[in-house]
Amino acid sequence: MITRRQFNQGVVAAALGGLAANLNSATLFSSEKAKLSGDSQLIPDPNGILDLPEGFSYQVISKLDDSMNDGLTVPDRADGMGCIPIDENRVVLVRNHEIPLSKKTQRASDKMQPSKVLKSYDTYASGLPVAGGTSSLVYNLQTREVEHQCMSILGTIRNCSGGVTPWGSWLTCEESVEKASNNIGKDHGYVFEVPASARELVDPEPIKDMGRFNHEAACVDPTTGIVYLTEDRQDSLFYRYIPNVPGKLQAGGKLQALVVSGQPKFDTRNTTTPFMEEKQDYSCEWIDLDNVESPEDDLRHRGFSKGAALFARGEGIHFADSEIYFCCTSGGKKALGQIMRYVPTPLTNDQKSIEQTGTLSLFVESHNSTTFNYGDNLTVSPNGHLMVCEDQYTTIVDNHLKGVTPKGEVYDFAKVRWQTEPAGVCFSPDGSVLFVNLYSPTVTLAITGPWQTFYG
Repeated sequence: MITRRQFNQGVVAAALGGLAANLNSATLFSSEKAKLSGDSQLIPDPNGILDLPEGFSYQVISKLDDSMNDGLTVPDRADGMGCIPIDENRVVLVRNHEIPLSKKTQRASDKMQPSKVLKSYDTYASGLPVAGGTSSLVYNLQTREVEHQCMSILGTIRNCSGGVTPWGSWLTCEESVEKASNNIGKDHGYVFEVPASARELVDPEPIKDMGRFNHEAACVDPTTGIVYLTEDRQDSLFYRYIPNVPGKLQAGGKLQALVVSGQPKFDTRNTTTPFMEEKQDYSCEWIDLDNVESPEDDLRHRGFSKGAALFARGEGIHFADSEIYFCCTSGGKKALGQIMRYVPTPLTNDQKSIEQTGTLSLFVESHNSTTFNYGDNLTVSPNGHLMVCEDQYTTIVDNHLKGVTPKGEVYDFAKVRWQTEPAGVCFSPDGSVLFVNLYSPTVTLAITGPWQTFYG
């Protein structure tokens, strides 16, 4: 097994071969014709980056160490990402960088101007900013050019994934519960909001009522303003945040955890009986959580003791057509991954958001690593299929972008050609472009093709 840390320390550097040269010399790959079949063969990429079906093309729009408009360079470990429209032709991509706490100075810290350090959430004892955060890219869908790149949040740790809000911002989540120490000045484990309008570093403010835990991803129900949150732990909970004022997350709110009705402490991980059956609806309710800043990192334990359901590493989450899909990366009898579906019950005229319940179902559980292996970030494509990023680090497994049909059928959409994970999948508002990151070394791609008709 190769871990992310080992990868970034160069254990598999030899496997990358001439990748850097390919990125510099060839930024496009296009196949010749569309083949509208679910079992289509992927076309080998001569650049050694990403194999795609016939009819699809990619463009490299940003990569590690590219110079940005603020004088910094693109950081490594590009993870979750959101696409937010600016106008008819332009979008903003807000991209997470999952950089851990390190005793070594990170590249973003090296070149940071002292005047901008004031806009870092946290710093090392040396005064240099902690290097996790987000970068923002303005991309023109017509010209296919990046018009602006900059760091937009700095001073956070392991910004893993997050979610786009209906009011035009990105929620970036820390997958870390580091506490203030001799090395750093502040506690971590929070959600931060990045406005789409950011063209330079913004002042990071943690949304503390959303809880301090190993955050992974978030999505917002546009009808109620409720934020749903996943947690990357083997014994994680599924959370929701009900803001006091919809759209004003800093104005406070209530954090809750999901409970399967009549079955307290229900275990969805399927490692012990009774097993959660696929395609079966389980009625759910929500319980209030207290002391959500959780200085002892025991929020999930306290929630479970009150009856909350357990999940195996909740990761990517997406809201579409009144349904929520989220991945449980290591769930299932074979521990190869699950996709859950949660459907909020429509509110009646006299109900409040905090009274809303819903149903949970196991949409997909993998029983074979070649079919589906460690699903992570996900989105919904224009043809109604899920597009899911695999996140498995081994010497023999290739990570893919997997398509999942509304019936739960899984197929290969793309194959990454070196040992890293695809991440941050998100579509442009018109559905014409899929943006995706390759985690390390950072590469951000724009993929176009026959999205509406692919897979017939």
